[in-house]
Amino acid sequence: MSQQPVVQPSTVVAVLGLGAMGHAFAANLIKKGFTTRVWNRTPSRGDDLVAAGATRGATPRDTVEGADVVITMLSDGKTSLDIYQGDNGVLAGLKQGGIIAQMGTLGVDATESLIALITQLRPDVVFFDAPVSGTKAPAEQAQIVVLASGDREAGAAIEPVFAAISKATKWLGEAGRASKMKLVVNAWLIAMMEGIAETTQLAEELGFSTDDLWNVLEGGPLAAPYIKGKMDMFKSDDYTPQMQLTWALKDINLALDAGSQLNLPVMKRISETWQGAVGAGYGDQDLAVVYRYLGNHSFES
Repeated sequence: MSQQPVVQPSTVVAVLGLGAMGHAFAANLIKKGFTTRVWNRTPSRGDDLVAAGATRGATPRDTVEGADVVITMLSDGKTSLDIYQGDNGVLAGLKQGGIIAQMGTLGVDATESLIALITQLRPDVVFFDAPVSGTKAPAEQAQIVVLASGDREAGAAIEPVFAAISKATKWLGEAGRASKMKLVVNAWLIAMMEGIAETTQLAEELGFSTDDLWNVLEGGPLAAPYIKGKMDMFKSDDYTPQMQLTWALKDINLALDAGSQLNLPVMKRISETWQGAVGAGYGDQDLAVVYRYLGNHSFES
């Protein structure tokens, strides 16, 4: 069972970036009693959160002023760095000794750049590199896992915040290490996704249904619950996104960048295939849509 957060009446958390994950974080924080502020480049994304009790900021600076903890959950490194800097940025508004948790998947280089920026401009800030393992539905149910790195003792106030939005926190050492582990975890997830998409295609070619394949896997060590959910998407042909294919492609490319000195032929081939799927118009759907893409396109051996 997840640890119950100890919420102080004065605890103020600002969430910047209200995509599927950031929106879920903010909603759970409101439910758990935190004073919650929100900001998004498209303000309407936070309308329901404001109706539930959140306060919407006009700018990143305005949103974080007076906040005890700031969560940023943006799509990529450039966007994240942009909102931290400048007169209206996070670092201009955050109070002395404030806490930041960067929870997006930015990759190694962007994370290191962000750490360097904060060290230069705001050495008083306690920074946590804390991406998450999980997708939209688990985030909405506070069932994700936080991969956290940074000075846990200096920023103890982050612990009840993490407890409010997740089922567990895995601490991985100094800031920056969590983003590296996130690339490893996502590379594994993406390899599983491509593997089950291709093997389900093979099963059907040989006369077996998706149910036939799952019935053989079920109860054994290969029957990952994640895979079952994706196979259900194959059957229903409903690819409502838990994780958009576009973002999964971004993540496998970040992993390839981080492992540029390694021989990673499977990852490279997945990147090429998924780039084709995005180019063919599948990018806004769940990454499981690669199954449909593979079925609709022939490839040279």
